[in-house]
Amino acid sequence: MTERVLAGDPRAIARAISLIEDESPSGAELIRGIFTRTGRAYLVGVTGPPGAGKSTLVDRLIAELRRAARTVGIIAVDPTSPFSGGAILGDRVRMQAHAGDPGVFIRSMATRGHLGGLARATSEVALVLDAAGRDIVLIETVGVGQDEVDIVRTADVSIVMIAPGSGDEVQALKAGIMEIADIFVVNKADREGADRTVSSIEAMLALETFGPGDWRPPILKTEATTGKGVVELLETIERFRAHTASTQGSRRRARAEFRMRELLSQRFVQHVEQHVLADGEFDRTLDRIAAREIDPYTAVDAILRRAIGRDRPTSGERPT
Repeated sequence: MTERVLAGDPRAIARAISLIEDESPSGAELIRGIFTRTGRAYLVGVTGPPGAGKSTLVDRLIAELRRAARTVGIIAVDPTSPFSGGAILGDRVRMQAHAGDPGVFIRSMATRGHLGGLARATSEVALVLDAAGRDIVLIETVGVGQDEVDIVRTADVSIVMIAPGSGDEVQALKAGIMEIADIFVVNKADREGADRTVSSIEAMLALETFGPGDWRPPILKTEATTGKGVVELLETIERFRAHTASTQGSRRRARAEFRMRELLSQRFVQHVEQHVLADGEFDRTLDRIAAREIDPYTAVDAILRRAIGRDRPTSGERPT
Protein backbone atom coordinates (compact mmCIF):
# COMPACT_ATOMS: atom_id res chain seq x y z
CA MET A 1 0.00 0.00 0.00
CA THR A 2 2.89 2.37 0.73
CA GLU A 3 3.95 2.52 -2.91
CA ARG A 4 0.38 3.08 -4.05
CA VAL A 5 0.00 5.97 -1.61
CA LEU A 6 3.26 7.48 -2.85
CA ALA A 7 1.92 7.13 -6.39
CA GLY A 8 -1.19 9.10 -5.41
CA ASP A 9 -3.70 6.26 -5.85
CA PRO A 10 -7.00 7.64 -4.41
CA ARG A 11 -8.18 4.21 -3.22
CA ALA A 12 -4.91 3.58 -1.41
CA ILE A 13 -5.03 7.05 0.15
CA ALA A 14 -8.58 6.45 1.40
CA ARG A 15 -7.66 3.04 2.80
CA ALA A 16 -4.53 4.43 4.48
CA ILE A 17 -6.53 7.19 6.15
CA SER A 18 -9.08 4.67 7.44
CA LEU A 19 -6.31 2.56 8.98
CA ILE A 20 -4.88 5.65 10.69
CA GLU A 21 -8.26 6.78 11.98
CA ASP A 22 -8.87 3.32 13.42
CA GLU A 23 -5.44 3.47 15.14
CA SER A 24 -4.57 0.20 13.44
CA PRO A 25 -0.99 -1.16 13.73
CA SER A 26 -1.02 -1.21 9.93
CA GLY A 27 -1.61 2.55 9.99
CA ALA A 28 1.42 3.11 12.19
CA GLU A 29 3.49 0.88 9.89
CA LEU A 30 2.34 2.93 6.91
CA ILE A 31 3.47 6.18 8.55
CA ARG A 32 6.87 4.61 9.16
CA GLY A 33 7.08 3.76 5.48
CA ILE A 34 6.13 7.20 4.11
CA PHE A 35 7.50 9.59 6.71
CA THR A 36 10.84 10.27 5.00
CA ARG A 37 8.93 11.11 1.81
CA THR A 38 6.93 13.90 3.47
CA GLY A 39 7.60 17.54 4.28
CA ARG A 40 6.86 18.96 0.83
CA ALA A 41 3.19 19.92 1.19
CA TYR A 42 2.19 23.24 2.73
CA LEU A 43 -0.46 22.85 5.43
CA VAL A 44 -3.08 25.61 5.61
CA GLY A 45 -5.37 25.62 8.65
CA VAL A 46 -8.78 27.31 8.48
CA THR A 47 -10.59 27.83 11.76
CA GLY A 48 -13.25 30.02 13.32
CA PRO A 49 -16.70 29.86 14.92
CA PRO A 50 -19.67 28.07 13.33
CA GLY A 51 -21.34 30.03 10.56
CA ALA A 52 -18.22 31.96 9.59
CA GLY A 53 -18.25 30.34 6.15
CA LYS A 54 -15.21 28.10 6.49
CA SER A 55 -16.40 25.38 4.11
CA THR A 56 -17.46 27.88 1.46
CA LEU A 57 -14.10 29.63 1.67
CA VAL A 58 -12.23 26.32 1.47
CA ASP A 59 -14.28 25.45 -1.61
CA ARG A 60 -13.22 28.73 -3.24
CA LEU A 61 -9.59 28.19 -2.26
CA ILE A 62 -9.66 24.77 -3.93
CA ALA A 63 -10.95 26.30 -7.15
CA GLU A 64 -8.24 28.99 -7.23
CA LEU A 65 -5.47 26.52 -6.39
CA ARG A 66 -6.60 24.20 -9.17
CA ARG A 67 -6.61 27.10 -11.62
CA ALA A 68 -2.95 27.48 -10.71
CA ALA A 69 -2.45 23.73 -11.43
CA ARG A 70 -1.67 22.92 -7.80
CA THR A 71 -2.84 19.63 -6.32
CA VAL A 72 -4.91 19.87 -3.16
CA GLY A 73 -5.80 17.68 -0.20
CA ILE A 74 -8.62 18.67 2.13
CA ILE A 75 -9.15 17.44 5.68
CA ALA A 76 -12.56 18.62 6.86
CA VAL A 77 -12.97 17.91 10.57
CA ASP A 78 -16.58 17.62 11.66
CA PRO A 79 -18.33 16.93 14.97
CA THR A 80 -18.93 13.28 15.79
CA SER A 81 -22.31 11.68 15.27
CA PRO A 82 -23.57 10.39 18.65
CA PHE A 83 -25.02 7.38 16.82
CA SER A 84 -22.46 6.21 14.26
CA GLY A 85 -19.33 7.87 15.63
CA GLY A 86 -18.71 9.26 12.15
CA ALA A 87 -18.43 12.81 10.88
CA ILE A 88 -21.57 14.88 10.42
CA LEU A 89 -22.29 18.12 8.52
CA GLY A 90 -20.91 16.62 5.29
CA ASP A 91 -18.21 18.97 3.99
CA ARG A 92 -17.72 16.61 1.07
CA VAL A 93 -21.31 17.37 0.02
CA ARG A 94 -20.54 21.08 0.05
CA MET A 95 -17.45 20.49 -2.11
CA GLN A 96 -19.00 18.12 -4.66
CA ALA A 97 -17.94 20.35 -7.56
CA HIS A 98 -14.39 19.07 -7.02
CA ALA A 99 -15.24 15.42 -6.32
CA GLY A 100 -14.35 14.26 -9.83
CA ASP A 101 -11.08 16.18 -10.03
CA PRO A 102 -8.08 13.81 -9.70
CA GLY A 103 -6.03 16.72 -8.41
CA VAL A 104 -8.29 17.06 -5.35
CA PHE A 105 -8.72 14.60 -2.49
CA ILE A 106 -11.34 15.42 0.15
CA ARG A 107 -11.73 13.59 3.44
CA SER A 108 -14.18 14.35 6.24
CA MET A 109 -13.04 13.22 9.68
CA ALA A 110 -14.89 12.98 12.96
CA THR A 111 -13.37 14.44 16.12
CA ARG A 112 -14.43 11.29 18.02
CA GLY A 113 -14.48 13.34 21.20
CA HIS A 114 -11.01 14.80 20.72
CA LEU A 115 -10.84 18.44 21.84
CA GLY A 116 -8.96 21.26 20.15
CA GLY A 117 -11.02 21.45 16.96
CA LEU A 118 -9.24 18.57 15.23
CA ALA A 119 -9.45 14.80 15.11
CA ARG A 120 -6.64 12.95 16.88
CA ALA A 121 -5.32 11.54 13.60
CA THR A 122 -5.33 14.81 11.65
CA SER A 123 -1.55 15.27 11.56
CA GLU A 124 -1.01 11.69 10.31
CA VAL A 125 -3.70 12.09 7.65
CA ALA A 126 -1.92 15.25 6.50
CA LEU A 127 1.26 13.17 6.22
CA VAL A 128 -0.53 10.71 3.93
CA LEU A 129 -1.75 13.51 1.65
CA ASP A 130 1.74 15.03 1.72
CA ALA A 131 3.33 11.72 0.74
CA ALA A 132 0.72 11.30 -2.00
CA GLY A 133 2.08 14.43 -3.69
CA ARG A 134 -0.46 17.07 -2.75
CA ASP A 135 1.04 20.56 -2.99
CA ILE A 136 -1.36 22.15 -0.51
CA VAL A 137 -3.29 20.49 2.32
CA LEU A 138 -6.25 22.52 3.60
CA ILE A 139 -7.36 21.64 7.13
CA GLU A 140 -10.77 22.92 8.19
CA THR A 141 -11.42 22.65 11.92
CA VAL A 142 -14.68 21.64 13.52
CA GLY A 143 -15.52 25.23 14.42
CA VAL A 144 -16.78 25.03 17.98
CA GLY A 145 -15.45 28.36 19.16
CA GLN A 146 -12.57 28.79 21.58
CA ASP A 147 -11.17 25.24 21.39
CA GLU A 148 -9.46 25.54 18.00
CA VAL A 149 -5.91 25.93 19.29
CA ASP A 150 -4.66 22.54 18.04
CA ILE A 151 -4.56 23.88 14.49
CA VAL A 152 -1.46 25.96 15.26
CA ARG A 153 0.32 22.72 16.22
CA THR A 154 -0.66 21.11 12.94
CA ALA A 155 -0.68 23.70 10.14
CA ASP A 156 2.09 25.79 8.62
CA VAL A 157 -0.23 28.81 8.52
CA SER A 158 -3.38 29.39 10.60
CA ILE A 159 -6.27 31.40 9.19
CA VAL A 160 -8.89 32.60 11.67
CA MET A 161 -12.25 33.41 10.08
CA ILE A 162 -14.83 35.69 11.65
CA ALA A 163 -18.28 36.67 10.39
CA PRO A 164 -19.63 40.07 11.44
CA GLY A 165 -22.99 40.76 12.95
CA SER A 166 -23.58 37.61 14.98
CA GLY A 167 -21.58 38.32 18.12
CA ASP A 168 -19.02 35.65 17.22
CA GLU A 169 -16.40 38.29 16.56
CA VAL A 170 -16.37 39.13 20.26
CA GLN A 171 -15.67 35.50 21.10
CA ALA A 172 -12.92 35.35 18.50
CA LEU A 173 -11.14 38.29 20.06
CA LYS A 174 -10.47 36.38 23.28
CA ALA A 175 -6.85 35.49 23.92
CA GLY A 176 -6.82 31.86 22.82
CA ILE A 177 -8.08 32.37 19.28
CA MET A 178 -6.22 35.66 18.82
CA GLU A 179 -2.87 34.09 19.52
CA ILE A 180 -3.14 31.37 16.88
CA ALA A 181 -3.95 33.62 13.93
CA ASP A 182 -1.35 34.22 11.25
CA ILE A 183 -4.03 35.74 9.02
CA PHE A 184 -7.44 37.10 9.98
CA VAL A 185 -10.31 36.83 7.51
CA VAL A 186 -13.52 38.78 8.02
CA ASN A 187 -15.87 36.81 5.80
CA LYS A 188 -19.33 37.92 4.63
CA ALA A 189 -17.78 41.35 4.28
CA ASP A 190 -20.88 42.63 2.50
CA ARG A 191 -22.76 42.43 5.78
CA GLU A 192 -23.33 45.39 8.06
CA GLY A 193 -20.71 45.51 10.78
CA ALA A 194 -17.80 44.14 8.74
CA ASP A 195 -15.77 47.33 9.08
CA ARG A 196 -16.50 47.42 12.79
CA THR A 197 -15.21 43.86 13.12
CA VAL A 198 -12.02 44.80 11.28
CA SER A 199 -11.56 47.77 13.62
CA SER A 200 -12.06 45.55 16.67
CA ILE A 201 -9.35 43.15 15.51
CA GLU A 202 -7.04 46.05 14.72
CA ALA A 203 -7.59 47.38 18.23
CA MET A 204 -6.64 44.02 19.73
CA LEU A 205 -3.56 43.73 17.53
CA ALA A 206 -2.52 47.22 18.63
CA LEU A 207 -2.10 45.82 22.15
CA GLU A 208 0.47 43.30 20.88
CA THR A 209 4.15 44.04 20.52
CA PHE A 210 5.68 43.29 17.13
CA GLY A 211 9.41 43.66 16.71
CA PRO A 212 11.25 44.61 13.52
CA GLY A 213 10.76 41.86 10.98
CA ASP A 214 7.95 40.20 12.92
CA TRP A 215 4.88 39.08 11.01
CA ARG A 216 1.87 41.18 11.97
CA PRO A 217 -1.30 39.23 11.14
CA PRO A 218 -3.09 41.05 8.32
CA ILE A 219 -6.87 41.37 8.26
CA LEU A 220 -8.55 40.53 4.97
CA LYS A 221 -12.17 40.90 3.97
CA THR A 222 -13.77 38.20 1.82
CA GLU A 223 -17.12 37.20 0.40
CA ALA A 224 -16.70 33.46 0.04
CA THR A 225 -20.04 32.97 -1.72
CA THR A 226 -18.86 35.15 -4.62
CA GLY A 227 -15.13 34.49 -4.35
CA LYS A 228 -14.31 38.12 -3.65
CA GLY A 229 -11.03 38.45 -1.76
CA VAL A 230 -10.00 34.79 -2.21
CA VAL A 231 -7.16 35.56 -4.64
CA GLU A 232 -5.84 38.16 -2.21
CA LEU A 233 -6.00 35.58 0.58
CA LEU A 234 -3.90 33.12 -1.42
CA GLU A 235 -1.39 35.87 -2.13
CA THR A 236 -1.21 36.62 1.59
CA ILE A 237 -0.65 32.94 2.37
CA GLU A 238 2.27 32.94 -0.08
CA ARG A 239 3.68 36.09 1.53
CA PHE A 240 3.50 34.43 4.94
CA ARG A 241 5.16 31.31 3.54
CA ALA A 242 8.02 33.37 2.15
CA HIS A 243 8.30 35.43 5.34
CA THR A 244 8.57 32.35 7.55
CA ALA A 245 10.71 30.24 5.21
CA SER A 246 13.78 30.63 7.41
CA THR A 247 11.90 29.73 10.61
CA GLN A 248 9.67 26.98 9.21
CA GLY A 249 12.02 24.35 10.59
CA SER A 250 11.52 25.51 14.17
CA ARG A 251 7.74 25.54 13.73
CA ARG A 252 7.76 22.00 12.38
CA ARG A 253 10.07 20.94 15.20
CA ALA A 254 7.56 22.33 17.72
CA ARG A 255 4.83 20.32 15.96
CA ALA A 256 6.98 17.22 16.15
CA GLU A 257 7.50 17.76 19.88
CA PHE A 258 3.77 18.13 20.48
CA ARG A 259 2.93 15.01 18.48
CA MET A 260 5.69 12.95 20.10
CA ARG A 261 4.52 13.90 23.58
CA GLU A 262 0.93 13.11 22.60
CA LEU A 263 1.92 9.71 21.22
CA LEU A 264 4.05 8.94 24.27
CA SER A 265 1.13 9.73 26.56
CA GLN A 266 -1.26 7.64 24.48
CA ARG A 267 1.11 4.68 24.23
CA PHE A 268 1.97 4.82 27.94
CA VAL A 269 -1.70 4.72 28.95
CA GLN A 270 -2.24 1.78 26.59
CA HIS A 271 0.77 0.00 28.10
CA VAL A 272 -0.50 0.56 31.63
CA GLU A 273 -3.98 -0.71 30.78
CA GLN A 274 -2.73 -3.76 28.89
CA HIS A 275 0.38 -4.82 30.81
CA VAL A 276 0.42 -3.22 34.27
CA LEU A 277 -3.11 -3.21 35.65
CA ALA A 278 -5.04 -6.36 36.36
CA ASP A 279 -8.48 -6.87 34.84
CA GLY A 280 -10.93 -4.50 36.47
CA GLU A 281 -8.24 -2.81 38.55
CA PHE A 282 -8.63 0.58 36.88
CA ASP A 283 -12.35 0.63 37.66
CA ARG A 284 -11.76 -0.51 41.23
CA THR A 285 -9.22 2.28 41.71
CA LEU A 286 -11.71 4.80 40.36
CA ASP A 287 -14.27 3.51 42.87
CA ARG A 288 -11.79 4.00 45.71
CA ILE A 289 -11.00 7.54 44.55
CA ALA A 290 -14.72 8.35 44.30
CA ALA A 291 -15.21 6.95 47.80
CA ARG A 292 -12.32 9.14 49.05
CA GLU A 293 -10.35 6.08 50.16
CA ILE A 294 -7.36 7.17 48.09
CA ASP A 295 -6.38 10.34 46.29
CA PRO A 296 -5.62 10.39 42.52
CA TYR A 297 -1.96 11.39 43.01
CA THR A 298 -1.24 8.44 45.27
CA ALA A 299 -3.02 6.05 42.90
CA VAL A 300 -1.10 7.35 39.86
CA ASP A 301 2.24 7.29 41.72
CA ALA A 302 1.66 3.65 42.63
CA ILE A 303 0.84 2.76 39.02
CA LEU A 304 3.90 4.64 37.75
CA ARG A 305 6.19 2.77 40.12
CA ARG A 306 4.82 -0.50 38.81
CA ALA A 307 5.03 0.60 35.20
CA ILE A 308 8.75 1.41 35.46
CA GLY A 309 9.47 -1.77 37.40
CA ARG A 310 9.78 -0.38 40.91
CA ASP A 311 7.75 -1.41 43.90
CA ARG A 312 5.99 -4.07 41.84
CA PRO A 313 3.20 -5.51 44.04
CA THR A 314 2.47 -9.18 44.37
CA SER A 315 -0.40 -10.68 42.41
CA GLY A 316 -3.77 -9.24 43.43
CA GLU A 317 -2.32 -6.35 45.44
CA ARG A 318 -3.89 -2.95 44.81
CA PRO A 319 -2.20 0.45 44.99
CA THR A 320 -2.37 1.99 48.43
